[in-house]
Amino acid sequence: MNMKDSHSGSSVALLIGAAVLSADNVPTAVDLRGFRSAEILLAIGAGGITFSDTDKIEFVLTHSDDGETWDAVSDADVLGASVASGGIIKALTAAHAAAAAYRVGYVGGRRYLALLADFSGTHGTGTPIAAMLLEGDPTIAPTADQA
Repeated sequence: MNMKDSHSGSSVALLIGAAVLSADNVPTAVDLRGFRSAEILLAIGAGGITFSDTDKIEFVLTHSDDGETWDAVSDADVLGASVASGGIIKALTAAHAAAAAYRVGYVGGRRYLALLADFSGTHGTGTPIAAMLLEGDPTIAPTADQA
């Protein structure tokens, strides 16, 4: 069996660079211009602490038309996740003992996306986090190699 080519029709951008974090990241705006689909890929290592409703990490997704005025996403803007108040697409509020990967589709139609890992409470030990945006369905293909 031959695999299909998804490489030529996709690109990847960093939302949160791979790091052990114990405080909020500085969100980076990713421009979706030239692509018609987007999937947020979130990788979270074993929690540096035991998460709770007080000591937690909430992943907040915002979108923008101009890269300057940002709004929180809502349920209508994403696939595969229920959005909590303020654009929270994933919340770590209980033990996270093993590494895991998550994905959330974006269908909101705005040009820019940004993701914040919002830390609350005490985080004496950091948690490994990385987030990427898989951009698909390009208006011009094939996309450039990123190896």
